[in-house]
Amino acid sequence: MAMKIRLARGGSKKRPHYSIVAADSRMPRDGRFIEKLGTYNPLLAKDSEDRVKMNVERVQYWISQGAQPTDRIARMLEAAGVREKPVRANLKKGEPGDKAKKRATEKAAKAAAPASE
Repeated sequence: MAMKIRLARGGSKKRPHYSIVAADSRMPRDGRFIEKLGTYNPLLAKDSEDRVKMNVERVQYWISQGAQPTDRIARMLEAAGVREKPVRANLKKGEPGDKAKKRATEKAAKAAAPASE
């Protein structure tokens, strides 16, 4: 059975509230899960301690059993200090396009021309 540690959405329309659950990866997002591991309330301030509540011991147990955390849960675990932060490479998405590079070189050339005179 492929296990995932993921978010299950609750709350009403435009008022999300998530449960952190250990579930079979084949089950629907809000469907059946094995165990509830915590909560996440994105409406609270980022520095609020009630924003993410997690039973870290149970999360570590499920990870030791082979459960894979989703990207969002992995970031929450990194913030909690449970998991080490991997090196993320933003290879080409952060790089400007050809036209922007050309404009930048022209602008730099223009700025350098009056300074040299």
